Amino acid sequence: MDKTQSFQSFDDRSDAATVAPRLKSLRAELARRGLDGFVIPHSDEYQSEYLPECNERLAWLTSFTGSAGAAVVLKDKAAVFADGRYTLQVRQQTDTKQFEPRDLVEEGPNGWLANNAPKGAKIGFDPWVHSAASADALRIAVEKAGAALVPTDGNPIDAVWHDRPAAPTAKAIPHAMNLAGESAESKRTRIAEDIKKSGADAAIVSLADSICWLLNVRGGDTPHTPFVLSYAILNSDGSADWFVDERKITPDVTKHLGNAVRVRAPSEFNSALDALKGKTVVADPNWTAAAAFDRLAKAGATVKRGVDPCQLPKACKNPVEIEGSRKAHIRDGAALSNFLSWMAREAPNGEITEIQAAETLEGYRKKAGSLTDLSFDSISGAAPHAALPHYRVTTSSNRKINRNEIYLIDSGGQYPDGTTDVTRTMIVGTPTAEMKDRFTRVLKGHIALGTMKFPPGTPGVALDAFARKALWDAGLDYDHGTGHGVGSYLSVHEGPQNISKRPIHQPLMPGMICSNEPGYYKEGEYGIRIENLVVVTEPKAVPGGDRKMMEFETVTWAPIDLNLVEPSLLTKEERDWLNDYHAKTRAKLSPLVDDETRNWLEQATRAI
Repeated sequence: MDKTQSFQSFDDRSDAATVAPRLKSLRAELARRGLDGFVIPHSDEYQSEYLPECNERLAWLTSFTGSAGAAVVLKDKAAVFADGRYTLQVRQQTDTKQFEPRDLVEEGPNGWLANNAPKGAKIGFDPWVHSAASADALRIAVEKAGAALVPTDGNPIDAVWHDRPAAPTAKAIPHAMNLAGESAESKRTRIAEDIKKSGADAAIVSLADSICWLLNVRGGDTPHTPFVLSYAILNSDGSADWFVDERKITPDVTKHLGNAVRVRAPSEFNSALDALKGKTVVADPNWTAAAAFDRLAKAGATVKRGVDPCQLPKACKNPVEIEGSRKAHIRDGAALSNFLSWMAREAPNGEITEIQAAETLEGYRKKAGSLTDLSFDSISGAAPHAALPHYRVTTSSNRKINRNEIYLIDSGGQYPDGTTDVTRTMIVGTPTAEMKDRFTRVLKGHIALGTMKFPPGTPGVALDAFARKALWDAGLDYDHGTGHGVGSYLSVHEGPQNISKRPIHQPLMPGMICSNEPGYYKEGEYGIRIENLVVVTEPKAVPGGDRKMMEFETVTWAPIDLNLVEPSLLTKEERDWLNDYHAKTRAKLSPLVDDETRNWLEQATRAI
């Protein structure tokens, strides 16, 4: 599972020149099947954010490699959809003569099909790579156009992708109790009790992080996330059926699972759904394939549409997981500080490139020990590239980091005791007054959110504005969320919690790990983001108050660039927070960094 970040993946092996012939092959396959169109989401049968190479169907067809997107192919036109993070990238990567770039959020495949699907057309979709909820919405849009949505038997892209990589078979490994903090048996029993109380006999679990959490296993099937791709059925008696490639199962895993978990071949999943005839089954329409819902209905099961029963318990970390995260972040912070010190010495020479910087940081993380992978492809961008919130440097876009430019690095590591995600923004040379103003406003928002007190039951959407106020005061804003959930040696993006403008009403609960990452982006010039991870605390009394309040405990430790701070914009309380944060950072990291970094750290964390 020790992987090195690659800057030559689909974006170099498949470029815009491959799009036309592949699109032609797909259209021929659709015609053979009697279909007039086909919808391609950035998804697979496990509804994963990060896909194994064999399931990167959208990237293979369009050459667009963003982590969110979709495409629709009709006989005479085609469109590719990306959100605001990837507006520039999608135009750079795909052949826009073949695929018209469209907005994923404002229009999406559904809106486009409602206006473009020919009346009477048969629009195909693979029911295994669409969730039940997305398939329902897609059907409404297609029927609005007077067309019909038709499930395909197998994916048409697979039929024309002749050099498709093999499915991953990385070995599963037990996630030990000293890391998990709760046995798999305890989790199965606890969740099974919830299933029973809901009046159901079983629950379908298809999200990889839910299954890995439930069974206390980790794997290596997907980039940057230690997943075992599989399906599971959790029964109300606490037993489970795990549908997983037997090549992934070692004797250690078999012993770890015990007799109450039956390991079965993935090919048996359909027959297992059929066997639930007459049973009541919980399935999450947002995360379970439409095909599974259809199979259960045809088998005669009663399907209860509900939330994945593992989602919320997984999000609320136990004390062992929280302590593991604290320890992982200190090692990670030392690696990041070694890197920032190196950048402070070398970047002013004007010879460091975005790729070299990202590779150097990865090297420091490996030296820190226990790194199994990055937690995502590092976002390493200077000047105009830093203004792209989800910029991914490639060999073709790579540029040198020049003097008087802002450099942004958003990165993280996967460690067995925790997953990290941290962003730091630095100036190479001298910042403009505007840069300092914008950076300080982002910092003020970061501090405002990080120091919030809030009552139990508060959702993230109620806190989001506090992170934006200093920017809003100056007529500024950013177009991404302020915080996402983070797993425990699982996915760097985890639900159900969220801190953003989106009306997600899941309350923040003790043990949840979230990011705190306000930003500002001036298109074509520079970008700023400051990101720490925080843990939601247990409610506690406030002196003089009559209600208990929750807070955030910051677990990320790394210097914030004081060269970009305008002290006159900070209140005394904000200045005290920054000085205290830097004093703690210095104390925690100094014993773990090299001598040059230790000297640099003294200056980088000085009181202001």
